[in-house]
Amino acid sequence: MLRNRWINVAMLLLCLLLLLTACNDKPPVELTLKAAQEKATLLTNTYDTNSVQYALIDHGRITVSGQAGKNDEEGQRPLTKDTMYGIGSTSKMFTTVAVMQLVEQGNIGLDTPVVQYVPEFTMKDERYNQITPRMLLNHSSGLQGSSYTNAFLFNDKDTYAYDTLLEQLAGETLKADPGAYSVYCNDGFSLAQIVVERVSGMDFTSYIRRYITEPLGMVNTKTPLDSPDEAKMAGLYYPTYTGQLPNETVNVIGTGGIYSTAEDLVRFSQVFTGEKEEVLSGKSAEAAAQDEYKTPLWPDDADNSIGYGLGWDSVDLYPFGEYGMKALTKGGDTVLYHTSLVVLPEQDMAAAVVSSGGSSTYDQLLASEILLQALKENGTLTEFKPEKSYGVRVKADMPESMLQYAGIYGATGTTMNIKISTGGVMSITSEQPSANPNRMLKYSADGMFHSSDGKEMISFVTEENGRTYEWIRQYASVPGLGQVAISMYNAEKLKPRDLPAQTREVWMQRDGKKYYLLNEKYTSLGYLMFPPTQLNLSNQLPGYVLDKRITGPNTAVSELQIPGSNGRDLSNLTFFTQDGVEYLNHGGFVLVNEDNLKPLNYAKKSTVTIPPSGYARWYTISDKDEGKMLKVSVSSNGSFAVYDDMGTCLYFSVIGGKDQTTLPAGGTIVFAGDAGTKFEVSTQ
Repeated sequence: MLRNRWINVAMLLLCLLLLLTACNDKPPVELTLKAAQEKATLLTNTYDTNSVQYALIDHGRITVSGQAGKNDEEGQRPLTKDTMYGIGSTSKMFTTVAVMQLVEQGNIGLDTPVVQYVPEFTMKDERYNQITPRMLLNHSSGLQGSSYTNAFLFNDKDTYAYDTLLEQLAGETLKADPGAYSVYCNDGFSLAQIVVERVSGMDFTSYIRRYITEPLGMVNTKTPLDSPDEAKMAGLYYPTYTGQLPNETVNVIGTGGIYSTAEDLVRFSQVFTGEKEEVLSGKSAEAAAQDEYKTPLWPDDADNSIGYGLGWDSVDLYPFGEYGMKALTKGGDTVLYHTSLVVLPEQDMAAAVVSSGGSSTYDQLLASEILLQALKENGTLTEFKPEKSYGVRVKADMPESMLQYAGIYGATGTTMNIKISTGGVMSITSEQPSANPNRMLKYSADGMFHSSDGKEMISFVTEENGRTYEWIRQYASVPGLGQVAISMYNAEKLKPRDLPAQTREVWMQRDGKKYYLLNEKYTSLGYLMFPPTQLNLSNQLPGYVLDKRITGPNTAVSELQIPGSNGRDLSNLTFFTQDGVEYLNHGGFVLVNEDNLKPLNYAKKSTVTIPPSGYARWYTISDKDEGKMLKVSVSSNGSFAVYDDMGTCLYFSVIGGKDQTTLPAGGTIVFAGDAGTKFEVSTQ
């Protein structure tokens, strides 16, 4: 009996020892918790963020979790760890995992042409036959960019944008040889979603639920097709509109349509740290983290926040390289939601930040700060590295050969005039409004142009393709949140083009005109947030509409070949005439010239009917109607919106919940709905 008693005592001591050991294994988090909450509060108080949620996972254990910001106006939707946010392009990592799972099973070959899995995929460019799943995941497919007609809707899970992708691609050409270089491309991941569905025989929502979210215990990760409870979604707001908005749905799920929480995202991160090999092998996770971006067309190595893997925005995120650590990141931005996931695979740690308002860059900085604080608190780091700069410029005479780089440079949707003086002063003037419209840098002994604060350097590179690029390197600091490093080809040098007189005359008639959106669904965010498109011929570059080269009386094409992000989302301009009215097709969006807008007779009861084309009906508001109360009968398959003379939306019936509003002088009104929808309109 005595022997048994000693055995029991020994067992008790052993249990206590194991318990103490387990307690000592818990990483310290008090300082990290405090820092995370302080910086999250800074984000909501200073950086236009409505609410933010964050989480940290360390060796499979969520050690930090919290949120900051405002609830909805009635207080009925409190912020909790289970509040869901749209994660935007972070959804691409779910697509990447799905593809890699099917690769492991031998059902997909990363370097097998996509047409073998999707035979109906075709384009007006024979090179499409060379596109592989790897190219879709590393952004090197050569596809133009983003097919987003009816992709962003309020509380509407219509899958039109995804359903019509193959039809849209069938009418396009490629902007580069497949595999030539990596430039961010949303359509590549929508096409990868189609590949997953064709090969697996399942819809994408069902696939990720069965093979990703359920095995990982991600109970708060949904897609629009799951019909998530709106009461569990983070509240959305828009600066020029009073009150809370309906939930935003992004109906290209594999590209940007998933909802999740910070805690669920760090659970997901275990796939990439080797914790969940039953979901994805460590070998596949490691393959996704390779530096896929290193094609011949890419800037030389430098501190950076961009460097594509398979799905990842960066596989060597600054500043973690300063500490000898590999860091992976994927960010996401919808119109209203933002997110960032940062993973340290060798440390078996990750942080996720999701927000309503703000930006994915702010979220990435917060996630990085949480990780760095945790690494210091657990003793992995002894101190934080100071923020970096390029130092003081060293004065030197500029070689005359540098003058050849002066000229007009273009990036997606913009052009800039770079002037270089013989004295070594470079000035950059954008043709578009900018927070910093004029910049000045000076030549330095290292052969580059430096900003006065030492945070930016610019040089020029002529690549093997014969094109000349402005290469910008920059350390951008966000007070209280940290520093982002940027190294990218910012713009490409363009050459002026002479136009035939007749072509020039046709385009001059369009110059400066506003064009109004016609083919977006009545629930589209576009009616709230996207102002009319103003078509401006380039003042600096004859023969161009901004970055697009005019190729005929009714066509202009985007020909940029810029890796990274500034050559993304290229789209051509094509004018066509229907029933005597000229329309503009811009990347699948159909628009009409302001000259076709006429005033509606608001003085008496009128009827507006959506035509068989389904195009929205736009009208002007005259000065004599200013201040009148507009009353509209709105059916369930239609909406209307009212704008002031600057194009700012004052009222959108999808949000407003009322059927009347006051008319502003010089404004416009749009009626949108299914073909045949009728609106009864009157004023008081």
